[in-house]
Amino acid sequence: MFGLGILSGLLILPLVGAAFILTLRGDEASVRSNARMAALVTTLVTLALAIVAWARFEVASPQFQLIESHGWLSETIRFKLGVDGFSMPFVLLTAFLMPFCILASWESIEHRMKEYMVAFLVLETLMIGVFVALDLVLFYIFFEAGLIPMFLIIGIWGGKRRIYASFKFFLYTLLGSVLMLLAIMAMYWSAGTTDITQLLAHKFAKELQPWLWLAFFASFAVKMPMWPVHTWLPDAHVEAPTAGSVILAGILLKMGGYGFIRFSIPMFPDASQDFAPMVYALSVIAIIYTSLVALMQEDIKKLIAYSSVAHMGFVTMGLFTLTPQGIQGALFQMVSHGLVSGALFLCVGVVYDRMHTREIKAYGGLTNRMPVYAVLFMVFTMANVGLPGTAGFVGEFLTLLGAFKANPWVAFFATFGVILSAAYALWLYRRVMFGELDKPELKGITDVDRREMVLLVPLAALTIYYGLRPGAILDAFAAPTDLLIKNYQAAVNATRTALLVVQ
Repeated sequence: MFGLGILSGLLILPLVGAAFILTLRGDEASVRSNARMAALVTTLVTLALAIVAWARFEVASPQFQLIESHGWLSETIRFKLGVDGFSMPFVLLTAFLMPFCILASWESIEHRMKEYMVAFLVLETLMIGVFVALDLVLFYIFFEAGLIPMFLIIGIWGGKRRIYASFKFFLYTLLGSVLMLLAIMAMYWSAGTTDITQLLAHKFAKELQPWLWLAFFASFAVKMPMWPVHTWLPDAHVEAPTAGSVILAGILLKMGGYGFIRFSIPMFPDASQDFAPMVYALSVIAIIYTSLVALMQEDIKKLIAYSSVAHMGFVTMGLFTLTPQGIQGALFQMVSHGLVSGALFLCVGVVYDRMHTREIKAYGGLTNRMPVYAVLFMVFTMANVGLPGTAGFVGEFLTLLGAFKANPWVAFFATFGVILSAAYALWLYRRVMFGELDKPELKGITDVDRREMVLLVPLAALTIYYGLRPGAILDAFAAPTDLLIKNYQAAVNATRTALLVVQ
């Protein structure tokens, strides 16, 4: 698990923890306690190993690092792993959020604790695998296999409409990925390899690129999710347990954006240039429309879910500006959104565990009984709005700056999303936190306990820290972004020159 095998260690450790939990025997109370502790220790050790990987990672280099390659299905399809500046921060984010998910489930999960923890540990391996895979077939397996534990988490431990939400989540994301599988086969026939490093250097035919781009887009757009294929997300969030919502918003949505930056833009540059206006239009619609929908919600979780769709609109917009500011802003937005949205869902879980309702109208005046909670919730709300000094500001500002350079009208309309986000986020905070504490059932509600402080305080600290020191994240994205733009411009210019010669 050390040296060249450090990425394999990140994949193996959660599986080892899951296997250990499956061997637990005894009465229900002891199994429950031991399963929780084993899962927490496993995720903490995995986080420690991810930090070791980060320490060995050379930020200034745009190349893949920590590479390891093992024989697998054949010499063509290998078990090849590696990270660069695009993937390493998401590996670290995944490992960082997992202990919070385990702690968030400490008391709220009341049945099948052993199976629940196993599902989360398997999911951790599959999510990390998406970001470290350097073989296209291996990436596809990790990308698709992650649906299974999440399907179980929603379907078994979710709310009243969990079966409907889990099947909707599964079918949307699976159907979107069928076309990607066909595209992977076409890419193999064209390039003769599934090695991602070789595919990045391969020049796909201009007439083939639009079809490949659209096939990948069908999968990544659903995963983000982009408008209009976003409707599975609010249902999945509402019905998922708190930890499921955290990992869904924090990591699973980011796989779509990662797919765009890893495959669509560098491998199909001509198609990316041609389809950029379509992406701009869909992104702006998502930003404005889902923000307006969020204003109409009466369920706290559903409001935050729609805000996630709006924030992902900034990500897709920024990525396809093909400017340094737009791309780095989009990637920063993905990281900051992982922290902030995860924290917001944890905040919802705090009051839901006490009141067993997520209806906004059921609350009001919580500042009178939960002052510490009110302060923490305010930090995450302000970050969700994009207040300067918080992590939420940096990504939105940079994506708008990149959009202005690419197309000022796109930036103009997208800016309305910033205004609307302030409207729905502050409206939610006012109704839940302020006013008279006139509901009898709220008069005995208690403030955050020690476990909840451990959950929320580190996330609040990082939200402010990265808002003041964004370079800690942006530096990792800088080198691969410069290389991506350089290669993209070279490919587009070569195509343009070839067309002029033909004419």
